[in-house]
Amino acid sequence: MITRRHFGLAGAAAVAACGKAPTTEAPGELTFSILPTGPAATLEKNWRPVLDDMSKATGLKVKPFIPSNYTVLIEAMRFKQTDAGWFSNESGLEAVRRANGEVFARTIGPDGLNGYESLLIVNAGSPITIERIKKCDRTLSFGQADPSSTSGYVAPIAEFFGPNDLQPEKCFSVVRTSNHGANLLAVANGTLDVATGNSRSLLLNRQAGRAEADKVKVIWQSDPLPEDPIIWRKDLDPAVKEKLRQFFLTYARGDSAEAAAQRAKLRPLSIGGFEPADNSHLLMVRDVEAKEQWFLAKWGGDKDKMAAAKKAMDELDVQVQAVEGRTGAPAAAQ
Repeated sequence: MITRRHFGLAGAAAVAACGKAPTTEAPGELTFSILPTGPAATLEKNWRPVLDDMSKATGLKVKPFIPSNYTVLIEAMRFKQTDAGWFSNESGLEAVRRANGEVFARTIGPDGLNGYESLLIVNAGSPITIERIKKCDRTLSFGQADPSSTSGYVAPIAEFFGPNDLQPEKCFSVVRTSNHGANLLAVANGTLDVATGNSRSLLLNRQAGRAEADKVKVIWQSDPLPEDPIIWRKDLDPAVKEKLRQFFLTYARGDSAEAAAQRAKLRPLSIGGFEPADNSHLLMVRDVEAKEQWFLAKWGGDKDKMAAAKKAMDELDVQVQAVEGRTGAPAAAQ
């Protein structure tokens, strides 16, 4: 069985596997990592205007780093080859746990939305339904995302496959791992029967004028998931941290022409702006992860891991309720 931890590689080897590992920055430089949700060329093109603004605002030469996968994203920060970056919730959680990362901001969705959904998608002309998937007869092909993808792996296990006792490796004829963009393309073209995705990737596809999002249909969606965290290394120079904080928390704010232009630059990223945050932002994803870990442990027959996951779930339920009671808002919106 492939577990969420199976993807882990030895630190230096994981970064080297990318083939384009960033070098240690010179004074006055900052390496910003970008979550590998699609083709690197597209991501760099879409982020370039924002990174240029970051350079102007901070006085730092900002270099993008787009890793080949989520493991390299985390390990690059762990080995101080990146300074800050845009993470998914699950990869961000791993960066906090083992790469000395710290959440200092989070994204806001387009039009001020807070939260997005994990999806299961099939071709728009396909007769496949959720009930068909539940037959678990190994006749369908399936695409999932990196095990450190919240919407592409963790949430589907925690909220759909686990509760229905469906082990993907045992239910599908083929299980392939790729990024959201590639999975969307494969389902739209009919080379995969079912794949995970998220509501943001469909929105971005339509905004880019592409047709794939209109060639698929959603047959399942998760509860709302929190927006993505922006993370820096804890040991980053405090002066650099303050420059980054000021940039993110003032960018695309207000009614000025400049703010409107900045929001236009964020639109291709399906981001509406940024809000201050800290590590408590990851509370909801920790809860989802604990549920995922319980199901993986159950399928693996590991009673000790099941007990540990159950303890974590119980503790996190209390913490989630406390946060929601204090703020009056769902944990996914924190």
